[in-house]
Amino acid sequence: MRITRAVVPSLFTVLNMFSGFMSIIHASRNEFIPACWFIILAAGFDALDGVMARITKSTSQFGVEIDSLSDVVSFGAAPAFLVYQFSLHSLDGLGIFLSSLLMIFAGLRLARFNVQLVGFDKDHFVGLPVPASAITVASFVLNAMSGIDEFRIHAVDILPWLSIALALLMVSKVRYDTLPKISPRAIRKEPWKFIFFTLAVIVGFVTAGSAIFPLFLLFIVLGLVRYVGGLVRRLLHAGPRFDEEERIGQSRIDS
Repeated sequence: MRITRAVVPSLFTVLNMFSGFMSIIHASRNEFIPACWFIILAAGFDALDGVMARITKSTSQFGVEIDSLSDVVSFGAAPAFLVYQFSLHSLDGLGIFLSSLLMIFAGLRLARFNVQLVGFDKDHFVGLPVPASAITVASFVLNAMSGIDEFRIHAVDILPWLSIALALLMVSKVRYDTLPKISPRAIRKEPWKFIFFTLAVIVGFVTAGSAIFPLFLLFIVLGLVRYVGGLVRRLLHAGPRFDEEERIGQSRIDS
């Protein structure tokens, strides 16, 4: 069998899938801290497979498909089972339904992405990326397990709403930035994105993961704020145009 350079990014994709499987294994044993970290590790491998595909110039449709299949495991099934095992099992059938939303809507989000994909490099995502949703869930549980009382006490109350919100955001029209590309040209083009990403990684490591949840919450809120701001601007611009068109139409009738 001939081994090509396309194997390199696929190896990271397989490691992504394996990390998601390991998260499910640990969650089934109620070992929630390693279960959370395996989801975060899967996100790291998911980012690296794209980087390696660009470096080796081996981006392909096969890579897109296997990446999506891996993401369904690591960022759909794994976080869904994590929240169910951690807290939502106490809600019986309702808990099964609510936790499954993270998996179902992740699958829908990925299917939509593949269908609408034109080219392999994107400046933004339409809808919350599934790794961001999964890391938000994992970091929430991680903070709860690390002794932050606000998360632990209210986990049962917060997780159902968090699961619903993340599921809907994944299939929404809200735009979110992609990860910054590591190249001199990309850094010169959008230095603020690279700086913010670097600082976020450093803060995450320095705080032993406790800052990951608020950082991703900020990422989600900023996307929503920009989306709402865009809607308001479009409505304000549409108003004068509508009035002008109505005035022109009325003048034609009068003439």
